[in-house]
Amino acid sequence: MNTILRNSTAEAVISSLGAELVNFKRTDTGTEYMWSGDAAYWTGRSPVLFPIIGAAMGGEIKVDGQAYKLANHGFARRSEFTLVEASETQAVYRLSHSESTLASYPYPFHLFLTYTLSGSTLEISYRVENPGGQEIFFQLGTHPAFNCPIGGEGSFTDYYLEFGQPERLERLFLNKTGQIIQGTSETLLEDGNLLPLNHEMFAHDALVFRNVRSQSVALKSKQSDRSVTVAFTGFPDLGIWQPKNAPFLCIEPWHGVADSEGFSGEIHDKQGVISLPPEGRFTSSLTITFN
Repeated sequence: MNTILRNSTAEAVISSLGAELVNFKRTDTGTEYMWSGDAAYWTGRSPVLFPIIGAAMGGEIKVDGQAYKLANHGFARRSEFTLVEASETQAVYRLSHSESTLASYPYPFHLFLTYTLSGSTLEISYRVENPGGQEIFFQLGTHPAFNCPIGGEGSFTDYYLEFGQPERLERLFLNKTGQIIQGTSETLLEDGNLLPLNHEMFAHDALVFRNVRSQSVALKSKQSDRSVTVAFTGFPDLGIWQPKNAPFLCIEPWHGVADSEGFSGEIHDKQGVISLPPEGRFTSSLTITFN
């Protein structure tokens, strides 16, 4: 089931499956900013990554010495969320632990996504609560995919990313099964904030960056005034991705990254893992603004 948020400037459509943003468009021109989900490239549009990011070593996590099978990016993106409340410009979704989730992630939790539309900005607030009696561990990430070129104007190589602050971006590499290759990296930015885009930079999967300084990244073109800005709080890591020669780009603020090659630890040993005490809560946010 879809929920539509609308004002005089923009319209956003959210699916209850994964509480996923599937459309975000400017109403006066009809310009669509989100990827269509065409299976020729990738069926996703803006999945939430929970309770892990990327690929777990061997496709499983370990908790108190026991192994649990868990697919890449976790189960939230393929789970049906409950619509808790909705208005013309706001919708709140919830996913809670169940017999199914406990079979692959043995912790009780409540995951809330709140979408709020204001002008040309859509804010997505994330909240994880621990209703149980023991500490829980998880990673949390975003994965929005934006049409690029925006509105079909120009070519992909006209576009660049503009970071909110000067960055030294050290790109980590992933192996064929999605683990981070230890000891291998490449510097893509050295005290700068503009990163030109080309398809070849994604030949070895996603660009993975740890501990970025910026709290915003804008997708801009040298040939057009149309742009999208992604701002975020509570997400220190960042993934940038597209399938081969795809007409879209994913800008993915994360809290945590995939396992490194040879990782044998438990879930609490994963990079960027978040811990919550009993009755604790974690909050973060992502905003998407079009120009």
